[in-house]
Amino acid sequence: MKPLRDFLPISVEDMRAREWYYYDFLLITGDAYVDHPSFGTAIISRVLEDEGYRVAILAQPDWRKNESFTALGRPRYGVLINGGNIDSMVAHYTAARKRRHDDAYSPGNKAGYRPDRATIVYANKIREVYGDIPIVIGGLEASLRRFAHYDYWEDKVRRSILFDAQADLLVYGMGERATREIARRLAAGEPISQITDVKGTCFAASSPDACQYPALRVASYEEVSRDKRAYAAANLVEYDEHDPIRGRAVIQPHGKEYLIYNPPAMPLNTQELDRVAELPYMREPHPVYDSQGGVSAIEEVRFSVIHNRGCFGACKFCSLAFHQGRMVTSRSHESVIREVTALTQHPGFKGYIHDVGGPTANFRRPSCQKQRKHGLCKNRDCLAPEPCPNLDADHTDYLTLLRKLREIPGIKKIFIRSGIRFDYLLEDKNGEFFADLVKHHISGQLKVAPEHCVGHVLDHMGKPHIGAYEKFRQKYQRLNQKYGKNQFLVPYLMSSHPGCTLKDAISLAQWLNKTGRQPEQVQDFYPTPGTISTCMYYTGLDPRTMEPVYVPKSPHEKELQRALLQWKRPEKRRLVMEALHKAGREDLIGYGPDCLLRPVRPTRDEPAKGGKADRKGGKPAKGRGDRKTPTRQGKKRTRK
Repeated sequence: MKPLRDFLPISVEDMRAREWYYYDFLLITGDAYVDHPSFGTAIISRVLEDEGYRVAILAQPDWRKNESFTALGRPRYGVLINGGNIDSMVAHYTAARKRRHDDAYSPGNKAGYRPDRATIVYANKIREVYGDIPIVIGGLEASLRRFAHYDYWEDKVRRSILFDAQADLLVYGMGERATREIARRLAAGEPISQITDVKGTCFAASSPDACQYPALRVASYEEVSRDKRAYAAANLVEYDEHDPIRGRAVIQPHGKEYLIYNPPAMPLNTQELDRVAELPYMREPHPVYDSQGGVSAIEEVRFSVIHNRGCFGACKFCSLAFHQGRMVTSRSHESVIREVTALTQHPGFKGYIHDVGGPTANFRRPSCQKQRKHGLCKNRDCLAPEPCPNLDADHTDYLTLLRKLREIPGIKKIFIRSGIRFDYLLEDKNGEFFADLVKHHISGQLKVAPEHCVGHVLDHMGKPHIGAYEKFRQKYQRLNQKYGKNQFLVPYLMSSHPGCTLKDAISLAQWLNKTGRQPEQVQDFYPTPGTISTCMYYTGLDPRTMEPVYVPKSPHEKELQRALLQWKRPEKRRLVMEALHKAGREDLIGYGPDCLLRPVRPTRDEPAKGGKADRKGGKPAKGRGDRKTPTRQGKKRTRK
């Protein structure tokens, strides 16, 4: 294959084509190489290139062969490693710990191109083949595992990934600032052992005195491994201090060493975000993958635009709070317009921008003015269980941006497919954005995330109570009627979150039955490293209150809760029946409108069992509950 000059080099031939006889940084990733600003590897490599460094990409090396890691030669300054856009264990296993058979971030959508715990494996290989070369780990996998953390797949507490990877530095969060600083100092000849003051990084030290910032000390790895209350207390400190304005350093002993967690770096400002977004990305997977079926992860983002970073939504199961952080920053209108205008020239562009979004699409600025100066409040969420009185809910800037984008020649439609925070939208008393959203920016259905309907479950999730969603749904329906639209509202729901009992799952099924919807997909709670919800799952405690939390842990109970949310599916009937009997809710087995299941059909010689009798007589009415009757078929067709 002819070497390419526009993608960053992935081979010695590519480097020679650029007349490179050395290079500065090797970037190793667990994903295929996709040069698009939705991929962390592309961002960091282009940022370094923009600073004048030569960067080569080693994507999904064969971890079983040392020569795979030496194929490009030794870089001058160091090796940067990430596990990919998502945690490699999440990429490989379902919430039920079953091996996945596909991988959207690998060629041909095939699994097996990266190892489990990719960051650790790659870093250890580099240490083996290059000895004392500086190793910096980053990306989501390293970011979420920077402290001693509960590992769902091994069902135990693991030490900070920094130690297992034998890395010199760990960059957490969105790493442009830290990476630039580290690169500058390495290029200037400073030993990596002396680069210990960069915000947004962690390092190991033999003494806590190595920390150069005001610091808090949390329980050691050994303590949090044996004492769940100590784990919960440490987890809350780690969560609270992830704030770029008021956050302090955190020190956690690991054996005879100390993990030193420097305070978070400040988010990029608007001008810096613009610059990063407009670096010369190819916006495609490297052509080397064409013969292997391409990289399917590009399909969702090829014609999408990211306009913001950060999320103050504070969902307790979401990793964003520990990675991008809760302070929202956004790009300028001019920058987004330039990107969308450039997309109209793409040979595959059909006139549709699939998304103008980010972690939460309708956040364009911090939640309140106080946050800009003092950071986010401790022990208080901006939106849940009720919106903070200081919340500044205003969609004017986002609305103006979307209207400008709609006027660009060649644009047929601008869709919003990132999550819309519906409770934030409701707090905006100006209805213009909601009206424009319904009229112009929905592709048949709008996906939002109420997650559950039971109050105490939502409190553990950090979500608003169901009344907010009901209010939103009603207004959404009225606007669709007003503008002659037939657009659906699709609720994202989660089963088996800490705090959710079997009776709570039944309540959610009843709510869905009442609203006339059944989700096609249900997400089982997935305990990803570091989050508050994962802490609840492991410890059985809510770290915010230290009160006990019920945790559905057995695979069978999880299966029952999941089945309840899809109670109409024939293959789920046995599980749903078992759940209803187990919870003492046989009243939901019958023929009434509130019932979830019909009774077992009687034989000719015996009456129906397990259901309510027909109100007018002692036996079920003829034909009722039979899905094959013409009446039922007719109703089904009408609903569709």
